[in-house]
Amino acid sequence: MKELHADVLIIGGGLGGVAAALGALRAGKRVIMSEEFDWIGGQLTSQAVPPDEHSWVEQFGVTHSYRQLRNGIRQFYRDHYPLTEASRAWTDLNPGAGWVSRLCAEPRVGLAVLEAMLMPWRGSGKLTVLQPYVPVSADVDGDTIRAITLRHRDTGDRLVASAPYVIDATELGDLLPMTGTEYAKGFESRADTGEPSAPAEAQPDNVQAVSICFAIDHVEGNHVIDKPASYDFWKAYQPEFWGGPLLGWKAPHPRTLEIVERSFTPNSDDNPLEVDADQRRNAGDANLWTFRRIAARRNFVRGAYPSDICLVNWPMIDYMEASIIDVSDEEKTSHLERAAELSYSVFYWLQTEAPRTDGGYGFPGLRLRGDITGTAHGLAMAPYIRESRRIKPVTRIVEQDLSYDVRGDRGAVHYRDSVGVGMYRIDLHPSTGGDNYVDVPSCPFELPLGALLPQRMKNLLPAGKNIGTTHITNGCYRLHPVEWNIGEVAGLLAAYCLEQGLTPHQVQENDAHLNDFQNELYGQGIEIRWPEVAPY
Repeated sequence: MKELHADVLIIGGGLGGVAAALGALRAGKRVIMSEEFDWIGGQLTSQAVPPDEHSWVEQFGVTHSYRQLRNGIRQFYRDHYPLTEASRAWTDLNPGAGWVSRLCAEPRVGLAVLEAMLMPWRGSGKLTVLQPYVPVSADVDGDTIRAITLRHRDTGDRLVASAPYVIDATELGDLLPMTGTEYAKGFESRADTGEPSAPAEAQPDNVQAVSICFAIDHVEGNHVIDKPASYDFWKAYQPEFWGGPLLGWKAPHPRTLEIVERSFTPNSDDNPLEVDADQRRNAGDANLWTFRRIAARRNFVRGAYPSDICLVNWPMIDYMEASIIDVSDEEKTSHLERAAELSYSVFYWLQTEAPRTDGGYGFPGLRLRGDITGTAHGLAMAPYIRESRRIKPVTRIVEQDLSYDVRGDRGAVHYRDSVGVGMYRIDLHPSTGGDNYVDVPSCPFELPLGALLPQRMKNLLPAGKNIGTTHITNGCYRLHPVEWNIGEVAGLLAAYCLEQGLTPHQVQENDAHLNDFQNELYGQGIEIRWPEVAPY
């Protein structure tokens, strides 16, 4: 069996994995990174989700390299797309003019920029990318991982990869059970965490719904797909708290739980330069067409795009039937197939039965744009995963550390060992246990290094949704820029420990080592405190 060795081994090539690789590579280390899908980039690319970001993202609150990614996406459009002169001159260009984010773009552009960021390291031989490979087993000696066996997704060929440090950047924390690392999943109990929003008893199989997103446009003609086999089931499906059928315009408002009715107007002739994608002022989801739009045709010269392109990541595609964590491969595959059937059913409903504002039903001109998501089947390449297994950490982040209702004007807890910052509401989608939204206002928060350290394992670091949050705080630490920050710190920490002959726990425990590492992060453009603006 083929064996590979590097300084840092990263399993998973999503945003956290790519950021971890870049951090370790910039620090002079050799890196192996694996990814199971055809595209790197995770939620930004293969999962096709525009970045969920905070309101100050254009000024501060993200790492320097994450800003390079955002700037690179905008520059790619300026270099290669037929933008109008007004859009080309738009400093904070939002190609899709979606309301969910100030940077809604086609996933393939994000992929191109991520690949370009990695390209020099591939060329130099410092970075080896194994794609498409999935981890299947681990060689563990006590509290140390010696190697990971990977299997090629298509051929079944196997290889063994090893490194002094192993980073778990998988979407579901797949290395945690594989390596015997202690972990949590689902809802913790209020008695355990003290969280106001936690249930009385732990619910380990109650996790946020997964979703399989898809891109659509609307042109003249009849593009209606064959009726999905499970369409009648999903058409009749009605969660107890939904206020109507899942396939409908009515749904709970995430923040108030009031039943609201959304609209859907393909190719509404709005001016993209007037879209104010600021979640403080407007959630932007009243018209689902523009909510997560990833290509606004009026950003481009007339005729370049016959239609806007809309990314469907709406409440009605959330698959709440069961968890895909810690189930058999067969059961996981079955649930993901059912989630795909739900997405096809939503699309078919849109084409044939969705109520229109003119009193009619259905939009037969809608087309699935699998070319945009890189698939022949028309849906996103990978499921959108909101919740993972989570390490049992040195420092666990709980709701009362950052909830505005609890903390008020004091702001979120300041951690001695902060290694990053983030901001998003505690945003939990309906769950497999039948729970409604949990959507809690939060304060701009910090990322404690202790949340990246398993209590026992010496050389395993998480790089995504598998850090030491709870079910509840995962709701605001799971978004694009925070995942990037987590991954980048994990890569830099592994490199720092190799250079200094220290363990991650020693860095976190010792003030001098911690201060030195935090200074290194500062030099790499990683913000570890929110700014306090004062005269000088």
